[in-house]
Amino acid sequence: MANHTGSFSFTALQPFQLPTISKFKIGLCQLSVTADKNKNLIHAHNSIKTAAENGARLVVLPEMWNCPYSNDYFGKYAENFENKGSSPSFSMLSEAASSLGITIVGGSMPEWENGKLYNTCCVFGADGKLKAKHRKVHLFDINIPGDVSFRESDIFTAGDKITIVDTEMGSIGLGICHDIRFPELAMLYREKGAHLICYPGAFNMSTGELLWELVQRARAADNQLFVATCSPSRESSGSYMIWGHSTLVGPNGEIIATSGHEATTVVAEVDYSAIQHQRGCIPVLNQGRGDIYKLIDLHQQKP
Repeated sequence: MANHTGSFSFTALQPFQLPTISKFKIGLCQLSVTADKNKNLIHAHNSIKTAAENGARLVVLPEMWNCPYSNDYFGKYAENFENKGSSPSFSMLSEAASSLGITIVGGSMPEWENGKLYNTCCVFGADGKLKAKHRKVHLFDINIPGDVSFRESDIFTAGDKITIVDTEMGSIGLGICHDIRFPELAMLYREKGAHLICYPGAFNMSTGELLWELVQRARAADNQLFVATCSPSRESSGSYMIWGHSTLVGPNGEIIATSGHEATTVVAEVDYSAIQHQRGCIPVLNQGRGDIYKLIDLHQQKP
């Protein structure tokens, strides 16, 4: 398991390479989340199984699928992933990936480590082993008077690393919800050779209607790669009203498949040759002006 870092300029873009499996089905499990953790685990397992039975080789879960999206629940439902015996959510994802022979981008779960709470996404390979772990880098603090107020930073610690993981289904960059609002993160993933960026998320009704589809299509079109998002369903419990609409977007910014707001499992086809075609037709990624501006991962610059 590793978090990759790097420092790049636009003139150092890696040549595009097709992975071993360049055409496959992806499953997006839009789950109804309750205050009953055991029920959430059962719902998630059943949805993962449904996706696999419909041909999905890669399955994505939502942000905070094992507990309601609320500061009142995050600490209570958090798990220490190093202690497998007391991490039922972690263990379920590992077992499901192994038994079904699929790769799982496990949405996000609250994680305790060394007295700190993180919003964390775990990726499991078809052997059930943990391949990567991404901690939400950009915490969601919002205050829209008369509408919605929420502060993740009151309870969570922000991650400090970008995460890209190599799988049979290509190189996958990871972000969680609010991470999608920051184009620099997606640009770094593009320059490190990502074919797909997965963003488990839980946009609310206001930001969802205004921005959810827009930012997904922008990240995909700007970087000419695939973007997959997965959200809880709107009927999830709690006072935080969720937009839903889990979506797969292609490298031209086109919506390939999407859901409504209800609990459902979306299965759609990813074909990475579309990246090759799009970048050949409109080679914007080779036209960046490295003599004027550069993209730098500052983490790489630290001693």
